[in-house]
Amino acid sequence: MTDDSRTGTAVRPNPVGPGAGKAPGSGPTGKGAGSAAAGADTAAAARQKRRVRRARLRLTHIDPWSVMKTAFLLSIAFAIVTVVSVFIVWTVLDAAGVWDSINSTIADVVGSDADSFDIEGYVGMSRVMGLTLLIAAVDVVLITAMATLGAFLYNLAAALLGGIDVTLAEER
Repeated sequence: MTDDSRTGTAVRPNPVGPGAGKAPGSGPTGKGAGSAAAGADTAAAARQKRRVRRARLRLTHIDPWSVMKTAFLLSIAFAIVTVVSVFIVWTVLDAAGVWDSINSTIADVVGSDADSFDIEGYVGMSRVMGLTLLIAAVDVVLITAMATLGAFLYNLAAALLGGIDVTLAEER
């Protein structure tokens, strides 16, 4: 071997002789000379690539603090999605004229006494959004508490029963 001082890497001299330095199965056509050894090497390499490493693990403890933090963040995201979706649904119903249609239907059914009836007094934007925010806040507290309690209960059950066996596989 010689040293290439420009790159700092070792340079291997070219082998001498016909076919020297070629990998099995390489040639001008990209196929081997028909040797069975080249096909066997390719099949062995394919088996080597598809080999799967497996690990059996047992989940015996879940950290309640990390469960609480994760559940809190996910419940906040759920609350935001809930508030935005209720706002969009209410706005679409208002733009479609559903509230006016309900008012006219009630006026037709009840009679002239219903002219003063307005459905938006009962399901107006401010009431609906206020109720949605209240429900979302309660959901954040409940989801966080239930997830944390679930982690504590899992830890108790895992201490008695041994936990959950999980098999992980890594394909190579």
